[in-house]
Amino acid sequence: MKRKLIAGLLTALSVTVVCPAAYASTDHYMDSSVVGADSGWSDWDAAWETTATDFTKVSLTPGADDTQLNFAWYSQKGDSDATPVVHFGTDKDNLETFEGTAGDVDQSLTGDTAYEYNHVTVTGLEPNTTYYYTVEKNGEQTDVCKYKTQGTDSVKILYVGDPQIGASKGQTQNGAELTNESGAANKAAENDGFSWNRTLNTALTENPDINFVISAGDQVNKTGEAKEEEYASYLSADALKGLAVATTIGNHDSLNEDYMYHFNNPNNTENGKTQAGGDYYYSYGDGLFIVLNTNNYNVAEHQNTIEEAVKAYPDAKWRIVTIHQDIYGSGLDHSDTDGMILRTQLTPVFDANDIDVVLQGHDHTYSRSKMLYGDGQTHGKYEFSLNADGTDYDWDHATNVDTEEQIALAPEEGDTDAQAALDAFHQDNDCYTIEDVEGDTVTDPKGILYMTANSASGSKYYELLSTQQDYVAARSQNWLPSYSVITLTADTFSIDTYQITDDGKAEAIDDTFTIKKTGADAAASDASADTTDSSSDATDTSADTTDSAAEETDSSDNTDASADNADASADAAAETSEN
Repeated sequence: MKRKLIAGLLTALSVTVVCPAAYASTDHYMDSSVVGADSGWSDWDAAWETTATDFTKVSLTPGADDTQLNFAWYSQKGDSDATPVVHFGTDKDNLETFEGTAGDVDQSLTGDTAYEYNHVTVTGLEPNTTYYYTVEKNGEQTDVCKYKTQGTDSVKILYVGDPQIGASKGQTQNGAELTNESGAANKAAENDGFSWNRTLNTALTENPDINFVISAGDQVNKTGEAKEEEYASYLSADALKGLAVATTIGNHDSLNEDYMYHFNNPNNTENGKTQAGGDYYYSYGDGLFIVLNTNNYNVAEHQNTIEEAVKAYPDAKWRIVTIHQDIYGSGLDHSDTDGMILRTQLTPVFDANDIDVVLQGHDHTYSRSKMLYGDGQTHGKYEFSLNADGTDYDWDHATNVDTEEQIALAPEEGDTDAQAALDAFHQDNDCYTIEDVEGDTVTDPKGILYMTANSASGSKYYELLSTQQDYVAARSQNWLPSYSVITLTADTFSIDTYQITDDGKAEAIDDTFTIKKTGADAAASDASADTTDSSSDATDTSADTTDSAAEETDSSDNTDASADNADASADAAAETSEN
């Protein structure tokens, strides 16, 4: 297929990522009927019929800054029109009215029942204040809910990965297979929603002063299909009535408009769009948070988002990016295939814009990187191309954007040319330099920290790569739901990660990792805002954003690890399933 034709089809269809059918998930998952036997499963099960068919749950999202809060919900069409109104304030008997916008929901997603989505922004929030709210559904006010803001001098963020409600399909519960049919018949969604609720409740019991949540994508499981019962289960978590979540578009979220209806994200851009929406950003406390839809491979657009965000909030002390795909992860399923695919392009863009931390998901394993920055060399650009008829991506091959070379990700045994091409692909992706720092506290680092979150619900897990990459500082897979807590001040970023045991206890799986900034580093970060315009081409920035080759760590040490990873990839590729 000619490159020009591919480009045209990508423009017409929107550049999207579905799931490469490369590996199988493990048999490990969280059976809610077991872990919840003494803690609410019977009540959840009894209510499931109602939960699964109520598509009108409210979702809260951070606003453009910490003085705002965004609302989204469905209202069923009837004799009256949608009324996108939130009543909000400190006196539950005298709430202020905030109005927003409404629009039609695609009825193919809701069983041909007509719904409208409602989006409203509330302004004027103050820290450390208790508020109350109701929303209107066709003019009828809901029950009053409570929302409490926390302080902004020290911000606590709950960071989670891949709730993927419904992904436990095919597993067993009480001797029966968990199904993922529509509505209440989606027993996998019932199972996973309970565990997602359990994780949030556990995390908040341990950390009642959480400001908001960051989800690194794949809120739900069904790809390109109607899945409202999965969103209903996700949004039924007790904590979400009073807790905002900054969601990321995962590959399972990206092919429908339902994500865009359910989440009212702030500062939406026209960059990185798929059917679900595009890139967005917001400010909170001392942090600038940038969320990229990397299911769209147009890195120039993602770069535009980052530069727009930096200009909008030039005084932010920290710049934190969230993406779904794990360009520096350690899981068997994605970290050396579709997770890694944008590494050579995104790394120099992140470097050029002084990003401090990148939060990732997708791999259903936990990992924390060393401090990394680009090697300053020229590398290839890669993506997944459309198949011959333009209806899907060719998940068996990575495509070199410039040469159109098709690289088989699982070469047939004995195909030495294909194996050599795959080895070269992995070696080319060794585009990073490992910063020479020691310990669990680093001060004014040059490099970027890349975190990969495991499953927050336990709906699905993957194995770790057999060989730990040299860029990984710590990793874990204990087949338990996990979450991280980020603490952000003007001078420090700290992250702690926990898993939830079967008896409901939270236990640490990694040491606290802290980045400290001094005034000199903060000044350098502020100055960089004036230089981002010059980095207009993502592929050219790497030469301008690192020191000379003499000052860099020798990246040749990475080659052996990448060869080991390529071998592991080839060995495992015989197993196939939907990721």
